[in-house]
Parts: sequence; C-alpha cells; structure tokens
Amino acid sequence: MAALEEIRPDPVAEETVTRASGNESYSALVWRRFRRSLTGIIGLGLVALLVVTALFAEFFSPMNPMATDASFSPPQTVSFRDKDGRLSISPRVYANAETEELDPVTFQPIVGPDYDNPRYLGFFVRGSEYRLLGLVPTDRHFFGSIDGEPVHFLGTDKFGRDVLSRAIHGSRVSLAIALSVVLIVTVVGTTVGLASGYFGGVADAWIQRFVEIVLAFPQLPLYLALTSLIPVTAPTHVFLTFVVVVMSALGWAQMSREVRGKTLALARIDYVRAAIAVGATDRRIIFQHILPNVMSHVIVAVTLHIPSVVLLESFLGFLGFAVKPPLISWGLMLQDTATYSVIGSYPWILAPVGFVLVTVFAFNALGDGLRDAVDPY
Repeated sequence: MAALEEIRPDPVAEETVTRASGNESYSALVWRRFRRSLTGIIGLGLVALLVVTALFAEFFSPMNPMATDASFSPPQTVSFRDKDGRLSISPRVYANAETEELDPVTFQPIVGPDYDNPRYLGFFVRGSEYRLLGLVPTDRHFFGSIDGEPVHFLGTDKFGRDVLSRAIHGSRVSLAIALSVVLIVTVVGTTVGLASGYFGGVADAWIQRFVEIVLAFPQLPLYLALTSLIPVTAPTHVFLTFVVVVMSALGWAQMSREVRGKTLALARIDYVRAAIAVGATDRRIIFQHILPNVMSHVIVAVTLHIPSVVLLESFLGFLGFAVKPPLISWGLMLQDTATYSVIGSYPWILAPVGFVLVTVFAFNALGDGLRDAVDPY
C-alpha cells in the first residue's frame, strides 16, 4: 500500500509540468492571468449583468416605463417594519402622500410615506404585460409589488414615470449605440490600420494624411451641426442610425493609428519576411500572420473605447442631439436635470448618472484586466 501511495501522481506537479512544457493554449494563459485581477473579474461580472439586464429590460423593470403616476414622487424605501415600528419578514414600501407642510423652495406640498397604505414586495410578480425578447407574451417581472400597485424605488420624473424602469430600459439603447459604434470603429479602423502599416510607402503617407484630417475635426461642433440637419419629424430609427454613423465616422481614426503602429512592428518580424520570401500573398500574410497578433490589442482597445462612447452619447443626449422620444436613453433622461432648482428639489432624477458611472467603471476595469492579461511582459 505504501508503494502505491508513492507512485500516485501529484496533480499540482502535473499542472506545473504542463505549464512549463508550453502545452497551455494562448487563451488559457490569458484567462489564467486575467482571473488573478480582482478588478478585472468585478468588471467582467458587471458587464455581464449590464448586458443581461439590457436584453431582458422588461423583465427586470418593476413597472412600465411609459406608465404615469404622481410627478416628482420621491423614492420609496424598502422597509421591514409596520406602521407601529414592529419588525416583519415581509418587505414593503409605503405609498407617497402629500403632507400639510410646504417646500420652502417650490412652495409645493412635501410628499412623505403613507404608513396606512403599505405595498408588499416580492419576486417574479405579475405586472404590466410585455413580450419577452419581443416574442413571448408574459406579465412576470423580476421584482415589484405583489398586488400590482405602482412602486418607485428611485422616484418618478416630471411626468410621473418610474425612474428605475426607465433607466433599465435606457441601458438597452445606450449600450446598443455604444456597441454599434465600437463595432464599426473596430472594423474600419483595424482594416485601414493594417493596410496602411503593411503596404507603407505612398499609400501609407496618403492614408495617414487623411487620418490626420479626421482627427483634426472639432468633434462637438461637428456633432451638433450634423445632428441638427435631421428634421424633428424624421422617424426615430433614421435619427438613431444617423447618430451611430456620425459617431463612427469620427471615431475610427484613432483606432487605425494604434493598429498601424502595431502592424509596422510586426511587418518586419522574421516569420513575416519568411512568408514573403516563399511567395505568400499579401492577403494571407495580413490575415494569417499579422491580424492574430494585433487582435489582443484590438480587444483591449474595444473595452476601453466603449465607456467613452457611453459618455459621449449621454452628453449628446443631455443636449438633445442623440435620442428622441419614444426611445429612452440615459442621456435623454438627464435632460430633466438642466436646472439647478430641479436638481436641488428632486435629486433622485440624477439616478441615470449612477448607471453611467457603473457602466464606465465596469468596462474600464474589464479593459485594464485584459490589458494586463494579454501583455506577455
């Protein structure tokens, strides 16, 4: 028995030998390095949560984002106590009701909780009807009021619409714009950068002069000028498509510059010269030898470029040049915060800022983790 125990393989030793012998794939190496980064894992989890929430926005929204209630109703706090202060296992919120006191700024009645009207909460409750992914009709929501009464965890806006539900639905439009722009920017920028860096010479000189012209444009005045060309009566999808095209047309140049710099270095490596010597075509060299070595940088650049597009869309939406109703985006929701008096009296309408901050942090943390993981040094 002792002899059998002596020859039993050690799994730790086998893993060490496997890593040392170089049998681990590149993706496995990247994942092993990436999972050591706590911020990278947190960013990956938040990005996954944002994507799932955006895809199933109707399910995660406690209310219909277009349903109206009392305007500028304050957030309702989840409580485990009844009106007498005794603890209870049933979570609830209390409906808002006007009191006799007046706000010293707006001179409107102050709204407070109505302890005689509790609304009990639960998961997978029935609410407004919708089609899951546009296909399956259902009325189930992830959380909300058991009896179907309106609940406002982040309050309501000036039209009485639930801020939380609108913010969840707004994530779908904001992320869709960001992903669409980044996809176009990545494809165009990578293609132009590969061609410019590989062929060089006169072609590279002309391409780089054009890239410099694009980079020299003052982006904000150009955004405002171009988006103002579309009439207000234009269909929503036309306006949205135009915004994506304009953002992409001004965003691909920086990506092409970065890819060109990587391609210039890779085009002079020995295995590329060997491929040229044996008669490999330019297309094969670019897509089989150079592009795979550039993709690690492109992936990191994509994760770091998405937050900038989200911030840009929020800024343009705040100015009224990104998304038009009935679509919902975080930038469009922030139009209600245009005056200091509104922010001072109803601070909960700044809730979309929190969603933007979480999104920017998530993609930046994911990008930093990927950058450390793909760096061989």
